[in-house]
Amino acid sequence: MSTPARRAAGSRTDAGPARSRPGTRPAPSRPETGPDHPADGPTGEPAPLRFGYGTNGLADLRLDDALALLADLGYDGVGLTLDHMHLDPLAPGLAARTREVAHRLDTLGLGVTVETGARYVLDPRRKHGPSLLDADPGDRARRVDLLLRAVRVAGDLGAHAVHCFSGTLPPGTDEDTAWKRLAGALVPVLDAAAAAGVPLAVEPEPGHLLATLADFHHLRRMLGDPEPLGLTLDIGHCQCLEPLPPADCVSAAAPWLRHVQIEDMRRGVHEHLPLGEGEIDFPSVLAALAATGYQGLAVVELPRHSHAGPHFAAHSLPLLRRAAGHATGSPTTPPPPGDPSATPEGSTTS
Repeated sequence: MSTPARRAAGSRTDAGPARSRPGTRPAPSRPETGPDHPADGPTGEPAPLRFGYGTNGLADLRLDDALALLADLGYDGVGLTLDHMHLDPLAPGLAARTREVAHRLDTLGLGVTVETGARYVLDPRRKHGPSLLDADPGDRARRVDLLLRAVRVAGDLGAHAVHCFSGTLPPGTDEDTAWKRLAGALVPVLDAAAAAGVPLAVEPEPGHLLATLADFHHLRRMLGDPEPLGLTLDIGHCQCLEPLPPADCVSAAAPWLRHVQIEDMRRGVHEHLPLGEGEIDFPSVLAALAATGYQGLAVVELPRHSHAGPHFAAHSLPLLRRAAGHATGSPTTPPPPGDPSATPEGSTTS
């Protein structure tokens, strides 16, 4: 798998010096892996999948304790949501705190993806506000600034990718205007991502302007298919909303896949469920993911279960490893048509 050039040695960002960590690597802008070019392990088989757990599902733990827990459980990495309790991106001393987290990740041998789905990190009164779609240019700029900070942090942590999402359509805003705002807001973020050598992975989120894989491709075409633009694929969202089965969604998304979130879900209901409590055929999904040669993290996304985060972290990894070990890649039946629930739950709309 080819890898984009990192920043020149000695260059700096606001979050500290550029660095890379053993065992981690950023995803390439245009991977050479896929069904025809798998990333092979030492025996010629596809490289083992790497599993992580999201810190938004461990919100009651200090970050250092959360990282130690995941390492002790045997996870390969962490989906680090920048939030007031976990590497606050807006508090003073971000550079020094980022260096401390980088050292801790090194010590524990954990890979990392930086996620930006914190509910109230920018506005204590508006969940996920402001967004990239807001009418006020100043509000959109605040969200852009958060993403730029996330890119800098990701570069200095040696992260695999930076995750983001579009936001919901503001009242009184037509979709064409919203798409133009989204595309325009992402231009400086993509420029920063290119300079940092860290892909920006946009997540289709039920209920958002960019809700489906088709919407991701619409944005990609609007922006002229820039190399730093990639995809966060949430496996549960595929089950919830996409016309194809989740395993087929993985295969279709392979050329743009930069980050994966995983949980169970039921058709038409946007509720993140512990593994085994929904309808997803995990062996087929993980077989499809392995076949793409994906080298990033597949991160368990259970923010609504944070009150029992250590339990669900311990519960999830054996199930994922068992499903990966028994993956057959057998074809699945497409789910029936459905729409997301009117009151969606999960990583970014809850």
